[in-house]
Amino acid sequence: MIEAPLEDPSNGDNVYKSVFIIFFQGDQLKTRVKKICEGFRATLYPCPEAPADRREMAMGVMTRIEDLNTVLGQTQDHRHRVLVAAAKNLKNWFVKVRKIKAIYHTLNLFNLDVTQKCLIAECWVPVLDLESIQMALRRGTERSGGSSVPPILNRMETYEDPPTYNRTNKFTKAFQALIDAYGVASYREMNPAPYTIITFPFLFAVMFGDLGHGTIMALFGLWMILKEKPLSAKKSDNEIWNIFFGGRYIIFLMGVFSMYTGLIYNDIFSKSLNIFGSGWTINYNESTIMTNKALQLDPRDAFHRTYPLGMDPVWQVAPLNKIIFMNGFKMKLSIILGVIHMIFGVVVGLFNHRYFKNTLNIYAEFIPQMIFLIFLFFYMTLLMFIKWMRYSASNPDPKSSHCAPSILITFINMVLFKESTVLTESCETPYMYSGQAGIQRLLVLSAFVCVPWMLFAKPIIIMQERKKRQHQPILPYSGEGQDAENGQPQSIQPAVTESHGGHDNEDMSEIFIHQGIHTIEYVLGSVSHTASYLRLWALSLAHAQLAEVLWNMVLQNGLKTGGAIGGVALWAIFAFWAILTVGILVLMEGLSAFLHTLRLHWVEFQSKFYAGQGYAFQPFAFEAILEGSGSSTEE
Repeated sequence: MIEAPLEDPSNGDNVYKSVFIIFFQGDQLKTRVKKICEGFRATLYPCPEAPADRREMAMGVMTRIEDLNTVLGQTQDHRHRVLVAAAKNLKNWFVKVRKIKAIYHTLNLFNLDVTQKCLIAECWVPVLDLESIQMALRRGTERSGGSSVPPILNRMETYEDPPTYNRTNKFTKAFQALIDAYGVASYREMNPAPYTIITFPFLFAVMFGDLGHGTIMALFGLWMILKEKPLSAKKSDNEIWNIFFGGRYIIFLMGVFSMYTGLIYNDIFSKSLNIFGSGWTINYNESTIMTNKALQLDPRDAFHRTYPLGMDPVWQVAPLNKIIFMNGFKMKLSIILGVIHMIFGVVVGLFNHRYFKNTLNIYAEFIPQMIFLIFLFFYMTLLMFIKWMRYSASNPDPKSSHCAPSILITFINMVLFKESTVLTESCETPYMYSGQAGIQRLLVLSAFVCVPWMLFAKPIIIMQERKKRQHQPILPYSGEGQDAENGQPQSIQPAVTESHGGHDNEDMSEIFIHQGIHTIEYVLGSVSHTASYLRLWALSLAHAQLAEVLWNMVLQNGLKTGGAIGGVALWAIFAFWAILTVGILVLMEGLSAFLHTLRLHWVEFQSKFYAGQGYAFQPFAFEAILEGSGSSTEE
């Protein structure tokens, strides 16, 4: 038996062969042996009787085997050279085949003309590109060898909703992707992406405010921007890296804005910068300072001037009062930014109503929404500014800081129509200005009137418009209304009426239900969305406290260790602190702040004006086709 398997040339399977010699005597046995071997599909080979003949036959077989091996080797070498040469052009061939396939697939969507000489197609084209497309058609006709039919490009009127096409570049592309992830804008709807370029990194920075962490993030984004061409040419398959690289401009802006807010918070790796010198002075003697663990400074004596930029660094050495002071400041700041952001969203909706000529939506939705939002929540932000300006620790009663009423309690009493109580007898009044109680009652009543205004005004006006259409008089017949060709009277076209936001063919009960849901959503959403902006305060506080914990429990231990051992320990501790800072405070906290910022834009901001019920314009582009085919091939 031959140990090495042989390959079957018909199917390529491995076959094990056995060689045997049969000795027989006589022709009859020879015939029988042949029949038995043929029955078992054995191959018969003649064997000469003389030894010399057998040696000669063996030499011939060996010669033929060597010749066959030589031919096989040369064939394999030639095949390798051909395949290597073809592999150099294989990518270009794939590109050409995909391009040709895409062209023919698109041409198959065309319709033949009646004369069978030209093709007719309907497609969406950006209006600004009509001239360039006309020039491209003319160039194609000239290069095709002189076609007898010139290209014709006609603009057609259609009742279909056109796709949405927002022109972007490498800077705005990532911001537009954030908006499109929520929903592609309807045709001609206000696109929030230009405003998001500023508001998104700013709200992120409010939560991520740290000069040191913002510098790390900005440097990482700047590195990706400067190395943009070589990094994009590598075509990495790592999905996480592709997400980071695609949002390189967002990361850079978030880092820059975080540096600014960190400068305002005067926070760099949980420490402060004393650039301009503190506006507070210590009036205690040295023995008092050394013997007391905690001392309080009276603003009337110790405070002399306001720090020029951001927070005074003295709060860094006030562990008992720092978190209380920063809590109040960041909480009020988050409410102020949130109310302004929501009002801006409602104002953007006005441009939608004006463009689509929805005058009814302006009077029945926009105006009551603005009154409700301004009279309640914007008034609350005004109270914060009034409180900051009128009350101070250096002022005598009743304008001293301990007489300042709580904004939250004042707002609750305002909504519940309750009288505010005086904090102390020396404060004299619980109000910040004269006539505050009457003005607040008027504001609340006006805001409450806006609820039935939003709920019933639009459905009632639509119902009255429909009744007027049903009772329109029938115009008398006259010969002037006949068709000039066949003498038939022309159909009287109904007067073009103003659109009511797509409710023309909707049942009245559905309109009332839809408006009720919309009103409840806006009224309750105004409260919940205002409270939702408190996440700006919560995440900013959490980020600052985590940075302080890492400093006090990790790096500070290395700084306290002295001697030669302290140098080695500081090196190791600093490496551990740097890893935790980048991994937890920059990456994890950055991702958390990013997701919260995205939610504030999608829910709190865009819900005020953005429908996002369109579909994206997908032009015929070889680049998109090749990228799609490349990704499918890799999968």
